[in-house]
Amino acid sequence: MKDLHIPSSQATPSIVANPATGTLAMRGDSYPENAFELFGPVIQWVETYLEAEGQSLTLELELLYLNTSSIKAMMDIFDVLEAAWRDSRQVAVNWYFDHGNKRVGELAEEFREDYSFPFQVIGH
Repeated sequence: MKDLHIPSSQATPSIVANPATGTLAMRGDSYPENAFELFGPVIQWVETYLEAEGQSLTLELELLYLNTSSIKAMMDIFDVLEAAWRDSRQVAVNWYFDHGNKRVGELAEEFREDYSFPFQVIGH
């Protein structure tokens, strides 16, 4: 399994997936013109990684702004995690947000309510 590294731009977060540590980190703003183009490889990486027997995955998120299509892509990723969790895989999300950015904190809380896997919303 290969690492995945997508550098940030003005409109996209940095995305770094490391199979050796079982982490997927996303940091920055997310309002790409084509969310599928950005997140399609990420969703594929998550699905492929979790298919490997016994793999655990932790998402480390520090997303500052998400447009509607990015929110949909995050839902798709979380749906893959939920299916893996129900299949006894170890998955978790740690979503960090700045207390000054209440909108993102509220969005993360809404996501947390929709899923049964461990999901922490951490303000700083």
